[in-house]
Amino acid sequence: QVQLVESGGGLVQAGGSLRLSCAASGRTLSTHTMAWFRQAPGKEREFVAAISWSGGATHYTDSVKGRFTISRDDAKNTAYLQMDSLKPEDTAIYYCAAKRSWRVTIILDYDYWGQGTQVTVSS
Repeated sequence: QVQLVESGGGLVQAGGSLRLSCAASGRTLSTHTMAWFRQAPGKEREFVAAISWSGGATHYTDSVKGRFTISRDDAKNTAYLQMDSLKPEDTAIYYCAAKRSWRVTIILDYDYWGQGTQVTVSS
């Protein structure tokens, strides 16, 4: 049974930074695409960023390009999301997810999900 556990969320002022972590247990996810999604109150869950199994390819939603960086450390079975220049509109619960394919924005394809970590950005 695979478990994904997010950490690193919290309250930060606009312009600040946070680094989210997603630790996997139960099996290695070195052959999986890792991704981050977020869900704000009253809104649907949306794609944020993804990194390929090799780490050689990344993809970001337009609103976070240049501010967020996704990475992975397969030795630690962990993915990260470095979030800089945070804005109040980044406030949401952030979820990590894993899948085998590179169809990263198709939410229904993901095999594994974490429980989420809250990120709140104050103005």
